[in-house]
Amino acid sequence: MKAASKFLSAASAVTLSAAMVVPGALAVQFVATSAAEAAVVSRVEVSGNQRIDAETIRNYITIKPGKAFSSSDIDGAVKALFGTGLFSDVQINQVGSTLVVKVAEYQVVNQVLFQNNKKLKDNALAAAVQLKPRGTFSQATLDADVESVKAAYRRIGRDDVTVTTQVMQLGDNRVNVVFNIVEGDRTQIAAVNFVGNSAYSSRRLADIINTKRSSWLSFVLRDDVYDDDKLRADEELLRRFYYNHGYADFQVVSAVGELDSATNKYTVTITVQEGDRYTFGDVSVESSIPEVDGKSLESVIETHKGDVYNAKNVEDSIIALTEKVAGSGYAFAQVTPRGDRNFENHTISVVYTIDQGTKAYIERIEIRGNDRTRDYVIRREFDVSEGDAFNQVLIQRAKKRLENLNYFEKVDISTVPGSQPDQVVLVVDVVEKSTGEFSVGAGYSTGGDTAGPSVEGSVTERNFLGRGQFIKLSAGGGKNSRDYSLSFTEPYFLGRRISAGFDIFKSTREYDNYDSDTTGATVRFGLPITDSISTQLAYNISQEKYELDDSCDANGDGVPDPGCSVSTAILDGIEQSPWIKSSVSLGLVYNTIDDMKSPHEGIYATTTVEVAGLGGDAKFVKVTGRGSIYQTLSEQYDLVGLISGGAGHVEGYGSDGLRIFDQFQSTDRMIRGFAYGGIGPVDTATGDHLGGTTYFNASAEAQFPLPVIPESFGLRGAVFADAATLYGSKVDTAGVTQDSVGMKLRASVGLGLMWASPFGPIRIDYAIPVKKEARDDVQEFNFGISTRF
Repeated sequence: MKAASKFLSAASAVTLSAAMVVPGALAVQFVATSAAEAAVVSRVEVSGNQRIDAETIRNYITIKPGKAFSSSDIDGAVKALFGTGLFSDVQINQVGSTLVVKVAEYQVVNQVLFQNNKKLKDNALAAAVQLKPRGTFSQATLDADVESVKAAYRRIGRDDVTVTTQVMQLGDNRVNVVFNIVEGDRTQIAAVNFVGNSAYSSRRLADIINTKRSSWLSFVLRDDVYDDDKLRADEELLRRFYYNHGYADFQVVSAVGELDSATNKYTVTITVQEGDRYTFGDVSVESSIPEVDGKSLESVIETHKGDVYNAKNVEDSIIALTEKVAGSGYAFAQVTPRGDRNFENHTISVVYTIDQGTKAYIERIEIRGNDRTRDYVIRREFDVSEGDAFNQVLIQRAKKRLENLNYFEKVDISTVPGSQPDQVVLVVDVVEKSTGEFSVGAGYSTGGDTAGPSVEGSVTERNFLGRGQFIKLSAGGGKNSRDYSLSFTEPYFLGRRISAGFDIFKSTREYDNYDSDTTGATVRFGLPITDSISTQLAYNISQEKYELDDSCDANGDGVPDPGCSVSTAILDGIEQSPWIKSSVSLGLVYNTIDDMKSPHEGIYATTTVEVAGLGGDAKFVKVTGRGSIYQTLSEQYDLVGLISGGAGHVEGYGSDGLRIFDQFQSTDRMIRGFAYGGIGPVDTATGDHLGGTTYFNASAEAQFPLPVIPESFGLRGAVFADAATLYGSKVDTAGVTQDSVGMKLRASVGLGLMWASPFGPIRIDYAIPVKKEARDDVQEFNFGISTRF
């Protein structure tokens, strides 16, 4: 009875161990022939193996001939053999003085084949499944791979995909695995509905989230793919939006997508609870560190009494305080905001408390998931490294920087305990995405020096060779233009947060009576000063060639044919061609725009100083500046106001003075309703506009969504008023009187239609000049791919 009990106990233990190691194992059997506590065998016999050498199997187990073993040794042998992942079944029996180890090997996968797949290529599906050629086959893995293939199709919007499998026996324990796929139709999103919102319209909220209603553009944008993870991310986008606009009590009650199997369309419903809008009450800084005066730190915070509550400003204040205190020698200082809500007057008073914090150091930064991107590209976004004090604020800043690189679909940073109590390990998990683009596009523009139809093709890589470098090669042209360019940017030059790059370009233009050919290069360096201010220094060199076109100079002698009227200033420039321009430029950019694709709030301002004359023929100093202020006028109706202005002045020096090609020409960015180069000083003898040395311009605009049209189309309307002047001329016109040299104001009013298209921002403007001069060239209609920045 005692022997039988031991037998049952041993058999149960072995069976349970095998089941824990490999689910679905057939059985593990141990037959004891002795009731003794330990046994000895004279040999170990292996059977059932086909590919695996018997001696290799013996080496996996600790039971050796001539040595005593027990039931626990049998358990260990079973676990060791199953742990290799090579066997689907293991049976161990003691027969007399022989220990018999009987195994059943997993079959080997010869090929993994995909049939009838068109929307996802073989390599994409092969990366999604676990079964690989020359790997082992198991039914459990195959079942999991079927779900992985379905998940891959769901990510591209094909929820009704069906996947069946076929296992083809090839002999010699080898199999081919075939996935038969019926891709089905694209699953669309019929509607995105918001419930509970009153402060903001559903159209406005739909602009914020990434899940979009299906439209005729969805086949290009691919933004109507339903995904649970994407919807969870949309919840966070909504929370951030409301928190940054004063709604501190906002919450997403629910966000669900319901699939109608009959139409294969989702209806997404997001229920929100907005709560009341708050402003900041009293704001102060308190410090428990004796050497740190909280009062003196109030100047660095970005939250002020009376302002609308803004969670981002609170976060920025925490960062500013942390950096300020850390710079004073308190690396472990911890800044904690404490909010006190007054529900009666809807204010939130904030106290930033500075404490010493727990001392912890970063033992190691472990990066996972970056199959392509090099480790150092990720590490350099951190302001901390191994051995530094752990600072949660700096870690979160690094996370934002990594997300802004646009190299990864997902970035997660977590911590695990280190080898010592005061040590932590940072674990950075990333999911990479494609960073290469090949595009071919066509367009049409009515203004500028490239008016007419045009085509462009480009190859772009944002993460070249996984080094974080940007490279772009493009070529394009239209009826009167040709352009070729190569650009390269290294974002961390010499290991520092300084960008360095170059541009090589060649462009040709055909004007009314003459043609131009410009070949040049730029070497540039960029430096971020703060999160919102950056500067760029560049050296530019180019060769410009000008010549009369065939219609004006049929015999090619450089003299205009009779009937071809060309200003002497242009003829002088052509005669002295080619020109070499060598210059340095310094630019400064201030940018607080909330969304560069669809701006609603913030300021974008830029100024540039260019000095030409470091060799070459051109000698001038040119100063330009432009600024735009966006402000939401009505949150309920998504009405956005824009005020922008600009100015520029160029001054020549030296004996040669300015060329006509160095002066400013008017564009639609300066004033709408007039043709390119259509205002300013005029050569009265020929009617040619000569450009000017100085300009000022201003614009006021209101942007609004178009009624009836779904927001997913990306269409918005605008009404605007422009004013500008372009005056002054220093070019020599051989004694011919110049007209309109003085400052004279032009003005226009009009309507605009903006489309955030897959090909870039397209804008159509119709402007009517309400103040103009007799010799101005009017162009009321303007169409083109453009941006106001």
